[in-house]
Amino acid sequence: MLMRTGPFRELDRLAQQLTGPGTWSRPSAMPMDAYREGDEYVVAFDLPGVSAEAIGIDVERNMLKVKAERRPVAKAGEVQMELSERPLGVFSRQIVLADTLDTERIRAGYDAGVLTLRIPIAERAKPRKVSVVAGVGVGVGVGVGRREISG
Repeated sequence: MLMRTGPFRELDRLAQQLTGPGTWSRPSAMPMDAYREGDEYVVAFDLPGVSAEAIGIDVERNMLKVKAERRPVAKAGEVQMELSERPLGVFSRQIVLADTLDTERIRAGYDAGVLTLRIPIAERAKPRKVSVVAGVGVGVGVGVGRREISG
């Protein structure tokens, strides 16, 4: 139900990780998982160390955009950094959603550094049975409002 945005998406993501933290003009990618669970799709993003207030989720038509920012932790007094491996900056991900998903009813939750979006499958996309009625045609005017003509 999710659509890939390009053949070089993974290569771009790897290049962004190697070039350092993101900025507002050039955000870094955030790792994600996407899977179907019953009648909804679940998309989970890893955002450790990001506060819920620093996460933005936008949906425009079928484009889902997630943006988050991890800022440096304010340190009291005189601090000399010895090692800094945790990435800071802006993280962003855009996903094209299939037309069969109900973008009006997306639910978001954030727990233990994982942002989880639940996107229901639209009713029109769910499998359904069509009943067959014997003796009724399927054409314009056939079987609808029958009249007997007498002469």
